[in-house]
Amino acid sequence: MQLLHSQILGQGKPMIILHGFLGMSDNWKTLGAKYAEIGYNVHLIDQRNHGKSFQSENFNYDFLTEDLKNYFDYHNIDKAIVLGHSMGGKTAMQFACTYPEKTDKLLIADIGPKFYPPHHQGIINALNSLNIDKLTSRGEADEKLTKAIKDYGTRQFLLKNLYWKEKGKLDFRFNLSVLSNKMEEVGENISATESYAGPTLFLRGDKSEYIVQEDYATIKRHFPLAEIKTIDNAGHWLHAENPKQFFKFSSLFMNS
Repeated sequence: MQLLHSQILGQGKPMIILHGFLGMSDNWKTLGAKYAEIGYNVHLIDQRNHGKSFQSENFNYDFLTEDLKNYFDYHNIDKAIVLGHSMGGKTAMQFACTYPEKTDKLLIADIGPKFYPPHHQGIINALNSLNIDKLTSRGEADEKLTKAIKDYGTRQFLLKNLYWKEKGKLDFRFNLSVLSNKMEEVGENISATESYAGPTLFLRGDKSEYIVQEDYATIKRHFPLAEIKTIDNAGHWLHAENPKQFFKFSSLFMNS
């Protein structure tokens, strides 16, 4: 059994946080520390093919769910609050539907249970166009990506994954070749018959189109107790764009 890599913060009630596509546990360090301060034992997870976790040709939400179940077993976590953003939100939904007895509460950040057509192709193409063996610095990578990826924040998010694999050799932490071929899997929907009847909160960014009014009925069908709240002045990276309100809404829900 291969075990997911994690960073564990604080003492108290277990809480799992799952990053999005091409992200890693580091993306949640600041908020994770805040949850730890209010009495949670926070597990910031690197999902397979991301961060410092193992790499594998197998990649879909069934595998990601079983990885999480194995992680619970290994760490003797009986039940936890599960928070997931984007792709991590899909894993969290699938986990809650498959293992409701292990899910204390479910918190989903800016993703719905529906199918999303592949829409990261531009980013994947830009990353694949980098000659990683020839790169000498993160600054050089940033410069080369600027033409294809205009948004500075998106580039910085991606470049956090660059590390020195060995002296003079940069590499990405995510498994670019596998993820490039599994774009359909990342957008996959939760199957029509699956549901989780526990306490659930969906947080959406007011500038994001990942969750729109028409999705509310589908969310309620899968998650009958779901509340849906909107984070102001935030797009898809709502936890980074308005961390204060994200923390306020999430911690109120967690403590209720």
